[in-house]
Amino acid sequence: MDHDEYAAHDALGLAELVRTGTVTSDELLTAARARIAQVNDRVNAVVVDVDPPATSSATGRDDGPFAGVPFLVKDLHQDVAGYPTSGGSRSLATTVAAEHADVVQRWLDAGLVVLGKTNTPEFGAKGITESELFGPARNPWNTDHTPGGSSGGAAAAVAAGIVPAAGASDGGGSIRIPASACGLFGLKATRGLVPSGPAHGEPLGGTATDGVISRSVRDSAAMLDVLVGAASYSPYLPAMPATSYADEVGRDPGVLRIGLCTASSINPDPDPEAVAAAVATGALLESLGHHVEHLDTAPFDDAALAKDFLTSWFVYCAYSVDEAKRASGSGDSGFEDDTLTMAALGRATGPIDFVRAVENRHTHVRRLAEFHERFDLLLTPTTATPPPRVGAFDAPRPVRLAQRALLTARAASLLRLTPIVDQMISQNLGWVPYTQLANLTGRPAITVPLHWTAAGLPIGSQLVGRLGSDGLLLRLAAQLEQAAPWADRRPSL
Repeated sequence: MDHDEYAAHDALGLAELVRTGTVTSDELLTAARARIAQVNDRVNAVVVDVDPPATSSATGRDDGPFAGVPFLVKDLHQDVAGYPTSGGSRSLATTVAAEHADVVQRWLDAGLVVLGKTNTPEFGAKGITESELFGPARNPWNTDHTPGGSSGGAAAAVAAGIVPAAGASDGGGSIRIPASACGLFGLKATRGLVPSGPAHGEPLGGTATDGVISRSVRDSAAMLDVLVGAASYSPYLPAMPATSYADEVGRDPGVLRIGLCTASSINPDPDPEAVAAAVATGALLESLGHHVEHLDTAPFDDAALAKDFLTSWFVYCAYSVDEAKRASGSGDSGFEDDTLTMAALGRATGPIDFVRAVENRHTHVRRLAEFHERFDLLLTPTTATPPPRVGAFDAPRPVRLAQRALLTARAASLLRLTPIVDQMISQNLGWVPYTQLANLTGRPAITVPLHWTAAGLPIGSQLVGRLGSDGLLLRLAAQLEQAAPWADRRPSL
């Protein structure tokens, strides 16, 4: 099978070829590996090779909805037994996982053939993928630019045609941001639908969830069917849909009320291309019969939400560093300076401030619930700018020297008095101010690839729904996909 034939199918399409005997799973695996050899040196998406683990199928790779389809998992929390899960950190580069993560086991049970792990920033802590351990992942649409993060390697691999879908996760936009940057579809599911064990409980206090980045809505829907449902040790019993998510694709979403907002106090001047992306999506929705109302201000306090998000983020970063030290025995030399800075800020956060930030999530939930009394969905740009250039957020040398001096002196409290905090806020949220809302509130959200800039870079539009509206979002996404198909739009890598 040559690459053009391989790349012409989504994951369900490839599985159908295997099921009918048109191709074998080994032929698909050979095609995926050939594509890695052809393009990975340019996009740096796949950072760990994996000898495909055995699936649950008695025949090896010919059972399940995705039987025989090549697949990549993210090198963060998506453990493959016998291989390290580095989280993009030198500290964990040789720490081997003892068992499969729940999501990995479910992917294997669905027949997927895991052949590698994808690039991620250290502990998934940035909206770009530029770890010191593996080097930067690059955007297949223009390799001078980032594919986003933290699932940047996953998005780059799918956009580059290595696999039709790849494992990803989202704690502040990390499925939607890279999907937007690479012209792909991404869904962050409702909180609690997808288990995160057995090694982890609720990453980022329940704000993070696993999923996939894909070319087609039907692939993401069928992948969600594979992943949903509590494990025996899950903290919640999620409300399961009345029908499969795959069955939602092609169903009429009805006439929806949609509030369109491009305003952000975090970035009060979003790029015109980001605004154009959301406005064009709104116009397409109106042409499909939906009611779209343009809002001058955000229907929630996004500045307060950003503060609460980063307060928790820094504390969890401190926890991640301490856990990595415990697991690997590494010292501070095993971590990047930015990670140590975020961890230091987390340690300098008082317990009451941390609990307040967590409790404030309820305020954001109520604000969004009030919005959803008027509107079915919130429409925003997925990102406030097109994908930045690789290295755009590197700190100037004087700032890095000051950062290291304060870290060496363990003067964490003084970090808050330097430009480092402002720079890290800009670095983490300035170009991605819209995505954290769905994480802190636990609501589902999607990004759809309907806009490319004049320079040829993708930028997506985000839709946020009510709790449990994953099926509705998939119905609407499929309607948009049919009206303005995107799957055949690929970079000339």
